[in-house]
Amino acid sequence: MDELTGREAVIQRLRDVGLRVTGPRLEVLTVLASAGHLDVEAITATARERLGTLTSQAVYEMLRHFQETGLVSKFDRPGLPAVFEISGPPHQHALCVRCGRVENVAADAPEPPRRGLSGWSMSEAEIVFKGLCPDCAREAASD
Repeated sequence: MDELTGREAVIQRLRDVGLRVTGPRLEVLTVLASAGHLDVEAITATARERLGTLTSQAVYEMLRHFQETGLVSKFDRPGLPAVFEISGPPHQHALCVRCGRVENVAADAPEPPRRGLSGWSMSEAEIVFKGLCPDCAREAASD
């Protein structure tokens, strides 16, 4: 999918997937397009600053629709709330095990193994690089 930037691009992407353009949908996608890797509470708080009112439940519903239409991807972080990003080219993720920060990584995932998974029908593979982000690494070094 093309990079989602600018208000007009966001409006067009909503129309392309058959979703009605509403203020809240437009704002949630704009927030994600400008920041990426945000949890529902961060998305809600940022969008609420601009809209005045918006509930977390409404954001959850929008994100579900955005995932179903391929506009948004979800990344689960063990022990932390999931984060969402605008869908784009296939990529992997780096996860800070201290603060939960997530960054995209340009790395190819391996092909799923053919042996040892009899009867399985694999659809994709994912690699998550785990470690400390630059901020946490600096903080750990000064401890």
